[in-house]
Amino acid sequence: MAFKLNRVLVGLSALPLIALAACGGTSTESTSSSGGSDSGSSSGAGGQAIADGSSTVAPITIAAAEQFQSGNPDVNVSVGTSGSGGGFKKFCAGETDISNASRPIKQGEIDACAEAGIEFVELPVAFDGLAVVTNTGNDWAECLTVEEMNQMWNQDAEGEVTRWSDVRSDFPDEDLSLYAPGTDSGTFDYFNEAILDEDDIRADFTPSEDDNVIVTGVSGNTGGMGFFGLAYFEENAEILNLVEIDNGDGCVAPSTETVANGTYVPLARPLFIYVKADSAGNPAVKDFIDFYLENAADLAASVGYIGLPDDAYEKIQALWEARTPGSRFQDVEPGTPIGDLFED
Repeated sequence: MAFKLNRVLVGLSALPLIALAACGGTSTESTSSSGGSDSGSSSGAGGQAIADGSSTVAPITIAAAEQFQSGNPDVNVSVGTSGSGGGFKKFCAGETDISNASRPIKQGEIDACAEAGIEFVELPVAFDGLAVVTNTGNDWAECLTVEEMNQMWNQDAEGEVTRWSDVRSDFPDEDLSLYAPGTDSGTFDYFNEAILDEDDIRADFTPSEDDNVIVTGVSGNTGGMGFFGLAYFEENAEILNLVEIDNGDGCVAPSTETVANGTYVPLARPLFIYVKADSAGNPAVKDFIDFYLENAADLAASVGYIGLPDDAYEKIQALWEARTPGSRFQDVEPGTPIGDLFED
């Protein structure tokens, strides 16, 4: 079935079971057999599937691996978290079968894979939303416009926008301290695309591949601000404030509902897995991806993310079955409504 992927959105909620660092960690988890209601069944040939990349996507892949392995104990699925960028480096070097990504693959990464003779199938699996957070003592920045966010984070702000009063004259004269995911993170990349557009990000922020560092920094600094996946905010809601975003149509807080109905823009995104085409010949990988896509909506919901529409999964499964290579998300505009995701 041929189809056109048109544009995209995202959203997520709570992540109660798996606390992973931001998209740039380096840990690897080999999942073991565990309970799961729809565990599927493979040919029994055994084998291994190796995944790496975004720690935002990792909880979904880990949930899929655990349930799949409960019905296929001879298959081992390992899941690493080296960040979207780090995952693509391994993927295009032929070290992994699956690359988890919280952003679309970049042209440079496509070129690296092509140079190595690696074709891939791009599979959206869920939606996510980014949360902008402040210190609980911050009672002034309840809502910020996209323009103000750009003003705070772009390169021209360095040395110029250093206090909250520089953002709005009625904000207090409080030092502005910024925290963000590291540069290998898909979350970092998506925020830059959505908020900064063609601008470069300022260099005087505190980067970290560990979301806990961002939480600690913002929660310990009255003038602190940071961003990461909404699920991680849900885990830390008692010690952080959530900022609403105004994209021109009024202030909107990120939630399952606002992401699903397309009103939380532009900080919404699709989440992906990329599968090496040659790995599809490995029964362990093939059966695992079959299971993953058949259960993606439930798997996403089980770890607090938002599943795609049913008809979208049908088209994605057709894409996988046809082993259709390449990326269709290079020119997707951040915050495009879910209903516009696919076009026949």
